[in-house]
Amino acid sequence: MKIVGIIAEYNPFHNGHQYHIDQALQKTGADAAVVLMSGDFVQRGAPAIAPKHLRAKAALLGGASLILELPVLFSCGSAELFARGAVSIFNSLGCISYLCFGSECGDIKKLNRLARILSEEPEVYRQLLQDELRKGRPFPQARQTALSVYTKDPSLAEILSSPNNTLGIEYLKALRYFKSPIQPFAIPREGSGYNDTDLCETFSSATAIRNRILNPSLPEDAFSSVAGQLPPASSDLLRKNYQSSLPVTQDDFSLLLKYRLLCESASSLTDYLDVSKDLANRIINQRNNFATWSSFCDLLKTRELTYTRISRALLHILLGIEKDTFRHEPPFCFVEDSGNISGKAKKERSSTSALYARVLGFQKKDTQILKEIKEYATIPLITKLADARDLTSATQVLLNLDIFASDLYESIITEKFNTPFTNEYQKQLQII
Repeated sequence: MKIVGIIAEYNPFHNGHQYHIDQALQKTGADAAVVLMSGDFVQRGAPAIAPKHLRAKAALLGGASLILELPVLFSCGSAELFARGAVSIFNSLGCISYLCFGSECGDIKKLNRLARILSEEPEVYRQLLQDELRKGRPFPQARQTALSVYTKDPSLAEILSSPNNTLGIEYLKALRYFKSPIQPFAIPREGSGYNDTDLCETFSSATAIRNRILNPSLPEDAFSSVAGQLPPASSDLLRKNYQSSLPVTQDDFSLLLKYRLLCESASSLTDYLDVSKDLANRIINQRNNFATWSSFCDLLKTRELTYTRISRALLHILLGIEKDTFRHEPPFCFVEDSGNISGKAKKERSSTSALYARVLGFQKKDTQILKEIKEYATIPLITKLADARDLTSATQVLLNLDIFASDLYESIITEKFNTPFTNEYQKQLQII
């Protein structure tokens, strides 16, 4: 059985995502698509607009065979951490043949060339990068300039200026890191750019769609302007759950975040992932001016510190994700032998292995995938939290973090929409 892996957020699931799944299956000739999806918090340092189980159901109705959750430690990390965590899980499943991702470039040879340079970091390139950084340039700009000089090909370096290209390169770097047999495929991105805020006639960005849902001209029109941008099943799901479990925004968490910031000092803030000494000092100096999460990000941002980077750091503070979570070599140093792995997977595990794969939903007709994972995976497959026993202490730490993050998200839904609280152990798999 040939399986293609897709790494996604589906925030929300739109026509471009449907196209990606269709193209991934077609281009690779795979029999099924397994999606590793961010949970209730996403990589830009914010909550997802809709709960993870709802987004998982939309993806299943859109053609995915199995949805796994990307642990929050990775889903709200930097591009490198996000990619390495996701690729590690796919690599550890033992049955993923292909990894298919969207890219503005779409040229796998050019992307692989850049991934090789950035992985190996030749001395000449490294020196060029340091020279640019010493000039005070932000890291992305310094890296692009250094690559342009090193490769003598500005158009190649320009590829790094697009977000999906950058993330795709990180996937390729991760595949190299793990010496993975998974074959990568890049699908050219169609329609709007990743950060475009206006709807277009073909495939609009998730950003534009979220903005329309969050800022409708009239409350009853929240979905009328985006109906054509979403597959019918996804649109129906969102519409039916509107004002009962969605939309959720980062500003819904403002009071919780302010509480956490009031508990910290400049020194303690630097214990959290992605919080530099400079950012910690800025947070303390501006703390009395805190009004909302989003406005605080605007207040803190500088030429070097982008809104997204700040928001991601604040999310780490809110969720209690510290730098020491990684112990030695992020993000896979915890891995120990686990007693609940069976079948052909009973073999020595690498110290660069992922920790677990948690199922959010699947299609009944594709249960063979679950059987293959159970047979070949070198990590535990978790279908029910109550059955997640005999985990290593490190695995339990990360799983507990996922549970905490989702219960926090559910608490906001409960308060915002006056609905009963359903804890993570009570959530049901999405089976269609």
